Formats: sequence, structure tokens, C-alpha cells
Amino acid sequence: MIKEVIVVEGRDDTVAIKRAVDADTIETGGSAINAMTIRKIALAQKRRGVIILTDPDHAGERIRKIIASKVPGCKQAFIPEAEATHKGDIGVENASPEAIRHALARVHTTVEGAVPLLDWEDLINAGLITHPRAASRRMAVGNILGIGYCNGKQLHKRLTMFQISREEFAEALQQIESEGL
Repeated sequence: MIKEVIVVEGRDDTVAIKRAVDADTIETGGSAINAMTIRKIALAQKRRGVIILTDPDHAGERIRKIIASKVPGCKQAFIPEAEATHKGDIGVENASPEAIRHALARVHTTVEGAVPLLDWEDLINAGLITHPRAASRRMAVGNILGIGYCNGKQLHKRLTMFQISREEFAEALQQIESEGL
């Protein structure tokens, strides 16, 4: 059993989680997170810890940001969009048990007040910003590092808050380069 409570968006996500692992969940009911749900998440964080696992889309990212801002110290797990998409529908409920287990095995903890280990110049030099294929390169790097897809500014923020080292970053870049990205 996973010690932490996993925060998901809805009932179908809970069903998918339960197919993959033995864990308790809290459902946000979508992006309109109410105060009662935030209180439940805060209590779970205090007692057992929380892992946020939302859909890899705009609404999921919005929910993730709301929770992280109101309940500090939550861990975060990301499923790549390609592994959570079925017939054009994006969501945790579409991910295979293996994809869910893989995401939960690569949980990241936000380090509040973290000092950046990589700077903006590193992202430019890596072709993750202002490069013709920057978006696809960011998606590949985000998937390799287990921090999800995001724009350049958000990527820098996630690299910092999850304290991704220069070595991890370099390995991810080397991998995408070997794949021809």
C-alpha cells in the first residue's frame, strides 16, 4: 500500500489508480476545487502525505497549481500525455497500470525556496527555448525527467522546485539528442 494519499480529479481516475496500486485517493471533482476538498487534502498531507496526480492537460495543471499553492509540501507525479490519451481523450483514467506505477515510482517533492541549479541560459543552450523544435524537446525532456510537459518558464520553475541536478538534466538532453530531437 502506498502511504501517501493520491489526489486525482475524478472517480474514473480513482478506478485507474486502484487497478495499478493499493492506495487511497481524494477526488477534486474537477477544476472547481472547493474549500472542503482543500481541507481534506491538507489533513491528508499532515497525517500521511499527498501525491498530486492530475491529468496531463491544462485543467490538470490548473488543479495541480491550486493544490500546491494551498497545501505546501505535496509530492507530485506526472504521466506523459501520450501514455494518458485514448481516442483523443486525455486523462489519468486512460493510463495503463504500468504507466501509473511508473509515474508513482518517479514522484518529485517540491523544495520550497530552492535555489536554481540551472539557469535560463542552460535552457536556451539546450534548445528548450527559442529553438524551432523547443516544444517537442521540452515535452521529451519533461517526460524523461518525470516532471511533465510545460512551457519554457514553467520548465525552469519545475527544474528548480524539484531540484533537478545538472547531471540529470544533461542525461535527459543526451537521451533526446540520441533520439534525433
